[in-house]
Amino acid sequence: MAAGRERRDRWQPWLESMAQGSETADLRHFYEAFPGNPADPIGTTPLAAIDLETSGLDPRKHAILSIGIVPFNLRSIATGASRHWILRPPRGFSGESVAYHHIRHFDVEQAPDLGDVLPEILESLRGRLPVVHYHPIERRFLDGAVRERTGTVFRFPLIDTMEIEARRHRRPWRMRLGRLFGRTPASIRLADSRERYGLPPYEGHQAVVDAIGTAELLQAQIQHHYSNSTPIGDLRV
Repeated sequence: MAAGRERRDRWQPWLESMAQGSETADLRHFYEAFPGNPADPIGTTPLAAIDLETSGLDPRKHAILSIGIVPFNLRSIATGASRHWILRPPRGFSGESVAYHHIRHFDVEQAPDLGDVLPEILESLRGRLPVVHYHPIERRFLDGAVRERTGTVFRFPLIDTMEIEARRHRRPWRMRLGRLFGRTPASIRLADSRERYGLPPYEGHQAVVDAIGTAELLQAQIQHHYSNSTPIGDLRV
């Protein structure tokens, strides 16, 4: 546990260095306002759920097609302040992924490039700890896209609701016990995780809808497994 806490706390000097060294004023302001103290309680930390729809799973070949962001805290979700951007991909949109996100070539032809709306995206996240479901997608795609346009690394701590489910349902002893009794491992996908907490089903793979679903899931996870005083350093990755 001590080693894990030390590893998570390394985000603090990283955020401080990025606040001083980022190339653009928008990025500096984003890092300056980031909730970086790992001792801060989750109950008083402003949060923002993020979801991306992409044209594939490899950020070197594929691109972000849409971004949804919803501000929230453990008491309420500000759906009226949610933001949703359809983006024009610079590459990697063959149309094969349309079945998942329903974004067509027609939708993106006149859409802005991510670089055009990056100041709006950073402003939506400013002062809030990002929350996602399966962080490798958001972390790798956002870092690659922002780095390509600004030359600046774009990495920051976030809370991953899938990681929280994995800590409970993918523990080695539980997996071994399940195999012993022939049980199928519990799914930790967003829809299945929501169902375990009694949250209603909805049509996924729409960025802003999935962001709202992620915000609701974190609220339920904290209510069932943590408390408002849980330090954000115990939750973020």
